Amino acid sequence: MVTQLTTDILVVGGGTGGTAAAIQAARQGAKTILVSEFPWLGGMLTAAGVAAPDGNELAAWQTGLWGAYIKGLRQKQPEGLDNSWVSLFSYHPAIGAQILAEWVHSLPNLHWIAGQVPLEVLHQGNRAIGVRFPDYHIEAKITLDGTELGDILALAEVPHRWGWEWQEEFKEPSAPMESNEVTQRYPVQSPTWVFILQDYGDSVLSSALPSPTHPNLFQGTWENYGSEMFLNYGRLTDNLFMINWPILGNDYGENLDRLIGSESSRQDFLKEAYHHSLNYAGFIQQQLGRRYGLASNIFPQSLENGSFAFYPYYRESRRLQGQITVTERNILPVSGGSVAALPINKQGIVTSIAMGNYANDHHYPGFDFPLQPKSIRWGGRWTGTPFTIPYDALIPKSIDGLLVCEKNISVSHIANGSTRLQPVVMNLGQAAGVAAALSIELNCQPREVPVRQIQEKLLTDTFAPAAVIPLFNLVPEHPQWLDYQRYYLDHPEAYPVDGNCSCFSLTMNPINCQLYQGYFEVVDVQNYQMRLTEPQEKKDQIWQLITVRPEVDQQFQSYTNGQFISVWGRCNSAGNWLIVDHIT
Repeated sequence: MVTQLTTDILVVGGGTGGTAAAIQAARQGAKTILVSEFPWLGGMLTAAGVAAPDGNELAAWQTGLWGAYIKGLRQKQPEGLDNSWVSLFSYHPAIGAQILAEWVHSLPNLHWIAGQVPLEVLHQGNRAIGVRFPDYHIEAKITLDGTELGDILALAEVPHRWGWEWQEEFKEPSAPMESNEVTQRYPVQSPTWVFILQDYGDSVLSSALPSPTHPNLFQGTWENYGSEMFLNYGRLTDNLFMINWPILGNDYGENLDRLIGSESSRQDFLKEAYHHSLNYAGFIQQQLGRRYGLASNIFPQSLENGSFAFYPYYRESRRLQGQITVTERNILPVSGGSVAALPINKQGIVTSIAMGNYANDHHYPGFDFPLQPKSIRWGGRWTGTPFTIPYDALIPKSIDGLLVCEKNISVSHIANGSTRLQPVVMNLGQAAGVAAALSIELNCQPREVPVRQIQEKLLTDTFAPAAVIPLFNLVPEHPQWLDYQRYYLDHPEAYPVDGNCSCFSLTMNPINCQLYQGYFEVVDVQNYQMRLTEPQEKKDQIWQLITVRPEVDQQFQSYTNGQFISVWGRCNSAGNWLIVDHIT
């Protein structure tokens, strides 16, 4: 029997963006229904296993629901998040799922339904009015596509993209001039079926895995890194390792068009991607020994006794053809600067509603695809040029009653390499939730909602205020934070190309840190290390110094080679980093 429901806002897909959108819409007071396929919410961050997320790692970028999520992880994983070298935050996937479920369950006007996939988008003229699922028929004033592959776009026959654009279309410096071997083989970036490996120790033999059927596929996978560095890439606590390795690893991209073909062709792809990852697990065990085996009960009721994520980590989706398209030029630094240009519409209004900073990262197994660099040195390590997502990229050109809130925004294939990252998607989902709730409040379509009202709601949110203007030295707890955010919205011509405003420096009191003393050494520009004298057990050890704090970054730049310093921080053995939060 099909259940009939009516709501203000319907979010389809319980991934990173969809979950954030539903939570934010409900917090704004709108009656909201969230429908997910899987029993965990969070998508990339949880159910797809990417428990060492990339991007938005600097203190100034930890805002909105992304910042709240990081705080929640620190509270629930007291051992800390400094475990891997691919990310500054690694955690057990179940902890992330627990945080998001708690947020959802705390909202009485948010109804979460799991175990359903969309079958049909309901229309009334040129407006989406809901979605039909196997067991539900849900009508809504606003529908949000938060699916991993942009399924609502396809079902609603909304114009969208899948695949590459040639350089002539958007004048992107990294786009190919024409079809070539890479573009023909990989219409989109390759997904990865993530799994969790465990080190059971010298005295325990883990369950034997099947020998890989094609071990030559993985030969040399960690050749330039060594096995220890390979494992530490995605190290979690409790001797667990997230395996999401791009070099001759578990990326899988054979005949990717099957993902948007028939249901049987999609299932064929999923079966192959899973077996590819299982073969990789067998190869790792074959090379490193039976002390390494699949972990158990990480993802309840999933494959291989819970060691495999519920589904693959999809890096790319169908992409909306929206009111504007985010292209590579929108994510690269301005000439002579360290930030991308702010998006400004024809009326001179800044339209940014979320920000990201990750390098442009593309995955095509077997190929190195050169991309225009957008990485910069900051705080003693590499980070990425900050950029923003404009609201217009979430709105279809013509159909009403619909917004997108995932990797399915209006973005080029090239720029998707930066916009697809988990923190960006989480905060653009938050913005989509605000926009949908304002549509209900103002009794208008999403395209008619004034973007400044969305920005104000984000900036002044009581639970998770979100920045819309990237400023390296303006952390969320700064008393001038809101004033500067508003100032650059009103005066975009004054936005500094180095990304630093003229605010006074704010010092954070160290939390969960240890005192380290020793001699500061300058290796290169924005490349520092410290030869320790204290604590005694680390005497004469050399650690790379990094920070996410702007005031510490400034202090690093002022020190001279050989200067004796005292710092408060945390050691991460995986990256050989001493992460400094405070300098005395």
